Amino acid sequence: MFDLSTSWRGYRINKMCNALSQAHQRDAYAQDEEAFMAAYSLTDAEKELVRRRDFPGLLAAGGNIYFLIKLGVVTRNGLYHMGAQMRGESYEQFLSTRNQREAV
Repeated sequence: MFDLSTSWRGYRINKMCNALSQAHQRDAYAQDEEAFMAAYSLTDAEKELVRRRDFPGLLAAGGNIYFLIKLGVVTRNGLYHMGAQMRGESYEQFLSTRNQREAV
């Protein structure tokens, strides 16, 4: 559950991801990912989660899925790529379940 405690824990991650709503911030991220993360004071552990594109880990660290989607788009890991990772499946395996009513 995403509650106040989780929100505070993920504050730096979410603030950084939300900044990616703006084109000039996406450009800054693309130019120097490390400097961008440093500008938002991410911890070493948070930076490592971003570097690995570890979306389940970012969620566990307090990331909000709506903000993480912005990071996913910038890193070419859209919602379906994230979903596959969260289910422990390949992208192709995940896609094969999208038209199945019983898929969870």
